[in-house]
Parts: sequence; structure tokens; C-alpha cells
Amino acid sequence: MDVGEFLRWIETAPAARRAEAAHALARDYLYVEVDEETRNAMEVTLTVLLDDPATDVRLALADSLGSSDSAPRHIIVALAADDAEVASLVLARSPLFIDAELIDIAGVAACPLQVAIARRPVVSTGVAAAISEVGDPPACLALAENPGAEIARISFRRMAERFGGDAAVRDALLIRADLPVEVRQQLVRAVGDRLSEFVSGKAWLTQTRATTVTREACDRATVSIAAETATEELEALVEHLRVTGQLTTALLLRTVCAGNIPFFETALSVLSKAPLLRIVSLVRGGRMSGLRAAYSRAALPLTAFDAFVAAIETWRQVAVDGEIADRYRFTRQTVDAVLARYSHITDGEMNELTAMLRRFAADQAREAARDFARSALAA
Repeated sequence: MDVGEFLRWIETAPAARRAEAAHALARDYLYVEVDEETRNAMEVTLTVLLDDPATDVRLALADSLGSSDSAPRHIIVALAADDAEVASLVLARSPLFIDAELIDIAGVAACPLQVAIARRPVVSTGVAAAISEVGDPPACLALAENPGAEIARISFRRMAERFGGDAAVRDALLIRADLPVEVRQQLVRAVGDRLSEFVSGKAWLTQTRATTVTREACDRATVSIAAETATEELEALVEHLRVTGQLTTALLLRTVCAGNIPFFETALSVLSKAPLLRIVSLVRGGRMSGLRAAYSRAALPLTAFDAFVAAIETWRQVAVDGEIADRYRFTRQTVDAVLARYSHITDGEMNELTAMLRRFAADQAREAARDFARSALAA
């Protein structure tokens, strides 16, 4: 290849022709077998084209070389420092970058380049951690939408903390199958908090009423999340709820009345610092004196203990191999059993709990009716 002749030609050739030539030369460099001297001449010429004033020429280089592991590394590095449009092509595709380089770039780059890195076919946990920590919302959205991104638990948590109020990021996180259960609940709580602020800000409800409605809505969602959570993930969910102040007596009573005994057992184990197997033995064996001791160590209100006993006894009578056949009917039976023990209530907290249970039972009855209607229409 005559480098001098090519360089003289590009001095006068139109930008479009130079871009075509750059693309063709780059493809030949990658895929045509030539002698070493010719290859060196081609590499020199491609390097010179990095200084071409026309963006289209550099875009042609990025497009043709960006996905290859045989591209000259110095050219790829130079293109990554080019205009955002050019740099994005190689940052999104080039296999020549190591994680340390991508992390450094993500830490200081403008949003479009962060997005490009987040969209790479494979994103390591280290790179994902950098984007989750410093990335702008579009970058975190691209990361959440990327099935090739390996995202660690802590990185999911950071994105939820930083952008849980961003609907697009939140929705992208929620549809990921690998989203940790505690982060899923964290996002639900973020939605509830924003809704409460919006409603009270509009003066549609008082602040107290908005807070109560939001809390119960979040509790309902948390009960549903807990019901779908694998046993090995329950401890992480419980710990998250404990740390964030959401592991309340009302929430625990809801989960038991919904038949989710494993969640209650895990929570009692965490709160009382007792081995889970011991708590399971106490609950499922009906050993209420031992359960009362663990309940007391968990610092739960003793006035509510009989409510948990009534719910657990109902579950032990109805459940078959730990499973509930009709959860709506079970909920009604359980709530009735609990309320029967508190027919003459004077304690303020129990007043609130029984009022919550009545609303919970009403919600379950409505949900049962909706399910019946859907089944009837489908039939």
C-alpha cells in the first residue's frame, strides 16, 4: 500500500469519500490477509485518519473497528476519547477495554458515554457497581435494562436508593428476575412515599390519613412480596425491613393472617436472635410457652401475643403440609379468631391492630370476589 499516495488523496477528497475509504481500509485491515509490511502501512494510515476533521470519517473507523479484538488498541483508545457520538460506538462494543479502564471512564464521563458502557454485551459486577454509584439516571436505566449486566446486590440497592423515584429506572429494575427481594420492597416503599407526599400536598387527604393509607398499602405489597419470596431470601427481606423500621407488629400480624408462617418464623428468629430451626419447632409444634419467651425476647408487644397465637392455631388447624387451599377463607377465619380474643379492647395499640385487621379482612374479601368474577368470566 502506498501510504503517501493515500495521504495526498485524502487532502482533497470530499468527507463522504474519505469516510467510505476509511471504512473499507479498516475492514481490509481486519479481514484481508496481507504481508506484514502492508499491514503496518494500513495501521499507519488508519492512525492518521484519527486526525481527520470530519466526524463521519472517525465514525467510520469506530463502526468498522469497534467490535473487533484485532483492532489496533491505540486507535480504539483514541476513538474512546473522541466526540461522544464516536466514543459511544467503541465504548459500547470494543472487547479491548479492561474493567479498570471502563470504571475510570464511567467515573468521569458524560452521561452518553456512561450509557454506552452500561449497554455493553457483558457488563461485569465491578463496572455495574461504578455506574450504579455515579451514573446518571439514563445510565442506570440502560444498566437495568441490559440482560448481560451482572449486578451485585449492593449495586441494585444503590440504584434503588438514588433513583427509586424515577419511574423508568424503577420499572426496569422491577422486571429483572435477579432483583433482590429487599430491593423490590424498597422500590415499593419509594412509590408509596412519593404517593403520600403527592396526595397530602394536594390536600386531598390529611398528612396523618395519607401516611396511614400509604403504610397499609406498602404493607399489603410487602405481604405479597414475602409470599413470593424463596425461603433462602426471607432473611434478607426481614433484615431490610428491620433496618428501615418497617418490620412492625402490624406487618407481622398481616403476614401470619395471610398464612405466611415462614416469614413470621424468620422475623422472630432475627428479632429474638434465636436459631431459625428452634423458632420453626416452637411455631409448628404448638409450643406456645417457648414461643412466648422468644416473642418477648424479640421485644414485640405482649398485648398482641394472643393475636399471633390465635392466628398460628388457626393455621395449624387448616394448613395441609404447610399450605393453605383457600387463602381468602383462611384469612377470614384467622381474623375472626383474632378478633374474638379481643372483643373487649382497652389497649390503644390493640385497637389500632384490630382496626387494621378488619380493613385487611375486607380487602381480602374484595380480592376473593374479584378472583371469582375473573374465573366466572373465563369459564
